[in-house]
Amino acid sequence: MQRKYYFEDFAPGDVWDIEGPVITKEEIIEFASRFDPQYFHVDEAAAEHSPYGGLIASGWHTVSLCMRVRCDRYLSNTATLGSPGIEHIRWLHPVRPGDRLRIKLTVLEAKISRSKPDRGSVLHRWEVFNQDGEMVMSLDGVGIFARRQHGTPS
Repeated sequence: MQRKYYFEDFAPGDVWDIEGPVITKEEIIEFASRFDPQYFHVDEAAAEHSPYGGLIASGWHTVSLCMRVRCDRYLSNTATLGSPGIEHIRWLHPVRPGDRLRIKLTVLEAKISRSKPDRGSVLHRWEVFNQDGEMVMSLDGVGIFARRQHGTPS
């Protein structure tokens, strides 16, 4: 399958600004009930007495939502080969019901693999903001992408 974006299409300094979803109370509770059932994620009344003063989304929920948006908006149209991981994840400000997220992806580095020259790694910084412009999360993620002139790896 021919993709729109290959390794060569990512250069340091490139930025994608992607509008994300509005987070609902129901989504926060549903996700946290399954994966992170701390009281300030699942119990609205108890969360009022937490250090956060109300219900907040799990950080892992925020990561998952941003990954979904990233896939929908551009990653599914790339020659992606997966990711070896993320670094420096920080949850900087609580995400609350009704928050609308915006994701800014910046290419920090793009390197051709020395051992597999048909691909390269791209280091993206993810900065996630709420509707008030507060940064709620940041992380650095590495993606592996096929090189266009080498075609899709076997």
